[in-house]
Amino acid sequence: MKDILYKCILAASALILVLPALAQPGAPPATPIDGGLSLLLLAGGAYGAKKIYNHKKP
Repeated sequence: MKDILYKCILAASALILVLPALAQPGAPPATPIDGGLSLLLLAGGAYGAKKIYNHKKP
């Protein structure tokens, strides 16, 4: 019984000591969505719409 208790205490203390090490110092700056990414999304949407239109066309 003592062995299991010691293992639980050891595991809990290891988690408590390790969790602060995973913290990040701050949030990275936001990446703006430039015109290039917007054009790429627009081109992908247009390509998908064309494929759907051609698939439904008799």
